[in-house]
Amino acid sequence: MELPVASDSVHLAAYRPRPPLSGANGKATPGGYDESGYYQFYGDRSVASLGSDALTGYETLDSPPHYDFYANTEVWGRRRRFRPSLYQLHTKPEDDSSPPLYEETTGGQMEGGDSSGEDEEEQKEPPPEPSRFGWVQGVMIRCMLNIWGVILYLRLPWITAQAGIGLTWVIILVSSCITGITGLSTSAIATNGKVKGGGTYFLISRSLGPELGGSIGLIFAFANAVAVAMHTVGFAETVTDLMRENGAVMVDRTNDIRIIGIVTVTCLLGISMAGMAWESKAQVLFFLVIMVSFASYIVGTIIPASPDKQAKGFFSYKADIFASNFVPNWRGQEGSFFGMFSIFFPSATGILAGANISGDLKNPTVAIPRGTLMAIFWTTISYIIISATIGACVVRDASGLLNDTLSPSSSSQDCVGLACQYGWDFTECINNNTCTYGISNYYQSMGMVSAFAPLITAGIFGATLSSALACLVSAPKVFQCLCKDKLYPLIGFFGKGYGKNDEPLRSYLLTYIIAACFILIAELNTIAPIISNFFLCSYSLINFSCFHASITNSPGWRPSFRFYSKWLSLLGAVCCVVIMFLLTWWAALIAFGIVFLLLGYTLYKKPAVNWGSSVQASSYNIALNQCVGLNHVEDHVKNYRPQCLVLTGPPSSRPALVDLVSCFTKSLSLMMCANVVTAGPSPSAVEKASSDSHVTWLNQRKVKSFYTGVVAAELRSGVNMLLQGAGLGRIKPNVLLMGFKKDWRSDTPQAAHSYIGILHDAFDLQYGVCVLRMREGLDASHPSQSHVNPGFDGGPESINTISAPSRIKTSTSSTASIEVEPQPSTVFQKKQGKKTIDIYWLSDDGGLILLLPYLLTRRKRWARCKVRVFVGGETDKREEQREEVLTLIKKFRLGFRDVEVLPDIYQNPQPGSVQQFENMVRHFRLDTNPKQDSASGPSRQQDEPWMITDQDLERNRAKSLRQIRLNEVLQDYSREAALIVITMPVGRRGVCPSTLYLAWLDFLSRDLRSPVLLVRGNQENVLTFYCQ
Repeated sequence: MELPVASDSVHLAAYRPRPPLSGANGKATPGGYDESGYYQFYGDRSVASLGSDALTGYETLDSPPHYDFYANTEVWGRRRRFRPSLYQLHTKPEDDSSPPLYEETTGGQMEGGDSSGEDEEEQKEPPPEPSRFGWVQGVMIRCMLNIWGVILYLRLPWITAQAGIGLTWVIILVSSCITGITGLSTSAIATNGKVKGGGTYFLISRSLGPELGGSIGLIFAFANAVAVAMHTVGFAETVTDLMRENGAVMVDRTNDIRIIGIVTVTCLLGISMAGMAWESKAQVLFFLVIMVSFASYIVGTIIPASPDKQAKGFFSYKADIFASNFVPNWRGQEGSFFGMFSIFFPSATGILAGANISGDLKNPTVAIPRGTLMAIFWTTISYIIISATIGACVVRDASGLLNDTLSPSSSSQDCVGLACQYGWDFTECINNNTCTYGISNYYQSMGMVSAFAPLITAGIFGATLSSALACLVSAPKVFQCLCKDKLYPLIGFFGKGYGKNDEPLRSYLLTYIIAACFILIAELNTIAPIISNFFLCSYSLINFSCFHASITNSPGWRPSFRFYSKWLSLLGAVCCVVIMFLLTWWAALIAFGIVFLLLGYTLYKKPAVNWGSSVQASSYNIALNQCVGLNHVEDHVKNYRPQCLVLTGPPSSRPALVDLVSCFTKSLSLMMCANVVTAGPSPSAVEKASSDSHVTWLNQRKVKSFYTGVVAAELRSGVNMLLQGAGLGRIKPNVLLMGFKKDWRSDTPQAAHSYIGILHDAFDLQYGVCVLRMREGLDASHPSQSHVNPGFDGGPESINTISAPSRIKTSTSSTASIEVEPQPSTVFQKKQGKKTIDIYWLSDDGGLILLLPYLLTRRKRWARCKVRVFVGGETDKREEQREEVLTLIKKFRLGFRDVEVLPDIYQNPQPGSVQQFENMVRHFRLDTNPKQDSASGPSRQQDEPWMITDQDLERNRAKSLRQIRLNEVLQDYSREAALIVITMPVGRRGVCPSTLYLAWLDFLSRDLRSPVLLVRGNQENVLTFYCQ
């Protein structure tokens, strides 16, 4: 077919990919394959259904980039598109009757055919959109309310008096730097992909993995629940003090706090359970109250001071008061920089209040960075302004008595304090340390300065209640996400959501119960430091998450927020840990103890989740660097390890072979289970070769092994691919292990020839080779299994019956079910007791035949076995040869002390055994009848190289008799052994036909009750008695 030229007026636009027609009902234009519904999802017509003219253009299934290809959720009103598979793109259209689909989806499976029934059931109107908040209402206001608290109103003036305005600014700026760095780290993590509900827990767990994320999520949710009680008790104490000032007492002070606290938290619970919209409106109301209180305070500093306020130390803005209060004046036990810092720092926390409701934000990746950083900025400005204004208006000490004015008759030289310049004499209370007013003594200084004092009280109420409400919302949201991940037992009940907002009502009730219990205590001075440390621990891990994700250089770390530094994040993490111990060292130890306890539990349980964490990226980097580093290390015989390529097929089909090899490679060397699927290249064959069920089976059996599978036209070529390509750098196999092909006589001669060809290929590539034979066989697979390689040990299944599934899914859901094979027990899993391991060291292969049994005896189940070494020898030199071999073994320091010389292995076998051997190979003898054409013999042997001629038998007669005799010796000496390890004979290529070689191996290991392991090293030393 000729390509059209420009003069043919062929327009490429006519052959571009065509998107499906979609309307309100979501119907798509049907494609060529109506039975699968394939093309209507990809938006292209079937190439097979087009004429020859269409094939001259660019008609293709390729689809342009689309959101649906990368999303895990569907958009209402239209069907979801799927990306065409590579198999669909490159196969012939006429061969593509039922193409598999590679989907990246956690949703249901795509249905084909007529979809009119589904269209009728689809909703006519879109589902109601849940309430979503922008960055101002959802994050900035929420964070500012959670940062502001009673410390702002009741402790900031006192801290200013103690540390002075200058050091107070330092304290504020240092605290804000730490929270700011945490805010930058939070912004980076929050913009590295789509953020769902779960807030702090979601950010940490998806970055550092479930181990640290789960532990922090649990204690962070608990800390928020207890923080609800703390803020509620703060509100209740203020109300109780106001009631007592006005003579209103219900029972006593403690019980009044309990009653008011329970009533308050119940009201807050009602606001929270009413929905996020009502809760957000309440937060806006609290924000307005605090803003009004700030305005009242600022106005009060400008209004000229009345005599009553002057008596309490307020003189409006004065430069000398500012200068005096700029320097520190430490008083009391807490009078130090770190003492003031530990008191102030909790008022700078609360920056995660917006991130904790990430699931209720319109665009979390924009709202969290912008709202969090703006909240930190404005709260820092407010702290600096209040500390500067209160320090410029109010003296440190005042009596509050209107009579303490400076009389004209008294000498000003005897007057102490700045108030003397303004006509007031507080000398007596200053000298006696009895002053009750001034910013060093009066916690309510902001209320005293305010234009209207009750507004400051309202601000205190707004700050405490807003913080309590924010924590009451944060704790259930975080806990719900933790419950849905199922990292810990017995908490899944609380993960259920209700309504369009998926409100965690059960978690709300749990948080309410926890908060109510701590409110009833009514004394939280001991609990408060632990909560502060829990928050700091969360901040530390967020910073570390950002640093760790950056340092691993993972391609998946691509935050759209660029204004962060990994080294600043590390500094923030270290500072948070230091501050934890500066605040309360014992509380920090408790916090870390709980974190490590939960961490240990998660590491032990190993939850089946995969979030692409930075820990996974770091593990890859470490492993890669170590593997590359091995390239600089030369091999040495002292460091030799048997690195095993085990031809198991699907590992579950040969558990005995897996268990034996695992005994001498576990925690010591490489073990790689290999599977060859003999079929043509197709997605179904690739899926059978690379199915995750094989690795899952190995993990459940607690076998430390890799798994690799290949698809090949025949078994031998597939094994050759594995022999040459398996491994990485110096971590690559050097020993091939396989099962004995017990059905070689009943199977096709080609299969037997291919089996022996695998052995020759391994020898050519300098592999050591081991063949395991068991009396009951190795294949434990069920008859229904179709992907077992019978060439490994002669299973009854056919390798050409691989059924292609209709589709292959690469699901991103952690709940994807993988059918796992059963775990049968084998003899190698049992304790062997005081049996023997018999080694028949008949030929020296470099020591592999000695090393493998030694490694077995290092395992508990084999430790009590006695190792016996049998060697060939002469009768008259029997004892001399025994001592010679024993001396050599002692030099290897293997601990084998039982050596026996067997002269009778060189005797002729019994005639009956010889007859049995001849019967075994008779079927493969080449007929050399002289009546036939003499030229037909060589040509037939060339076409059928497995056939045995008389010359082959005569040429290999001595070796054949040797194997027959060795079987008789094994029957006499090792009938009750736990394991027989014997040197494998080697048949020369071109000299010994494959069927004759197989007959040797078969007869050598036949009729033995014990497992037999035929071993042949690569003729290079694996043992040494030298130190270097």
